[in-house]
Amino acid sequence: MTNDFVVVVSGKREHAEALRQETTDVLAPLGLRLSQEKTSVVHIDEGFDFLGFRIQRHRKPGTSKSFVYTFPARKSLAAVRRKVKAIAQQGTNQPLSDLLRQLNILLRGWTRYFQHGVSKRAFGYLRHYTWTRVVGWLSDKHRKTGWRALRRRYSVQGWWPQHAGVVLFDPAGVAVTRYRYRGNIATPWAEPAPA
Repeated sequence: MTNDFVVVVSGKREHAEALRQETTDVLAPLGLRLSQEKTSVVHIDEGFDFLGFRIQRHRKPGTSKSFVYTFPARKSLAAVRRKVKAIAQQGTNQPLSDLLRQLNILLRGWTRYFQHGVSKRAFGYLRHYTWTRVVGWLSDKHRKTGWRALRRRYSVQGWWPQHAGVVLFDPAGVAVTRYRYRGNIATPWAEPAPA
């Protein structure tokens, strides 16, 4: 069960404010209540963060049409960066394959969660950031060895880190799939209550 939800209103701010009380009335019999500090009313052009995604309307480049896009929120990207950094800052006394396994688990999970959005740019950034961290870790482990020797010893295709059969997962290689349109989804609140 999740305790987060979004109410989307086609109308003005006053309509959304009016729905706040109605939402409170619907939640009360279920034993739930709205948190006043977490509840906010925003315009879709300003955007909002929800379950790790940033949901915001943007104009599509090259057209005059606007669409709502979902992409990884900055907080989500910062959180995965912190985790990659923490893993890469573990001691260099472990083999590279152990480091790669830990990073692969983290990167696979994060990219699978965010693959259903506009995430290619974030995946490319994460690829570069992780590669830089792994190369830094290798440089710390072998302080007197140059980059060419490290690349020959620990790389696939000349530059992508691997060791003992474990290859660093490439976030940019994850296929991004958009949600398909499912039509109008029936809800109990879609039609007015019978009089």
